[in-house]
Amino acid sequence: MTGIEAIMIGLGAIVLLSIGVMVTVVLVVRALVRRVRRSRTFGATTLRARARVSHGPARSVLALRVRLDDALSSGRAAVELTGQPRGARGSRGELLRLFRRIDDEGGVLDLQLRLMESETSSAVLADEIPAARRRVEQVEALVRQVRDAVASGLSGTTDDALHALGSDVDREVAALQAGIDELQALNRRDGRVGAPRPPTTSTVRTEGNRP
Repeated sequence: MTGIEAIMIGLGAIVLLSIGVMVTVVLVVRALVRRVRRSRTFGATTLRARARVSHGPARSVLALRVRLDDALSSGRAAVELTGQPRGARGSRGELLRLFRRIDDEGGVLDLQLRLMESETSSAVLADEIPAARRRVEQVEALVRQVRDAVASGLSGTTDDALHALGSDVDREVAALQAGIDELQALNRRDGRVGAPRPPTTSTVRTEGNRP
């Protein structure tokens, strides 16, 4: 093998390695972009941006999608709190089932709204938007009921815990006060409290110099 052939083989290996690195980078970037696009936060942010820049009936449709997304997100956050160690565990299963049904209906409603976005007839949109708005309001009302149920369960747990904590604090304060009173009584019996102080040298001199 000549020196020229070795150089050509080396260059070919470098080119192949560079192509492999570029392909890997492209695949990783695509995977990250897909993950970001699928995230709820990115989707909600994009939806709000589109609603701000849109005009006419399309803006009304996007505004309804924003309201629907906000309602479902708030319901999702509330139901997740019931899974905390100190949450309303007794009603967690039922709330999850109820909200799952609400979430499914909300997903169908969002698909309907997305279909309305592609409608080119303003007259058709004017007829469909009021009905869509009523459906979104129904979802919002259902989510509010779920949130109220979660809040009620959590507040009940908190009230009981605070009442028990207050009773414990009262007992501890009473025990501490009793200990202080007992210590003061022992000191008085031992002559440590209220006993006359012995006269000091300065006091004796002062009293001796008085007329």
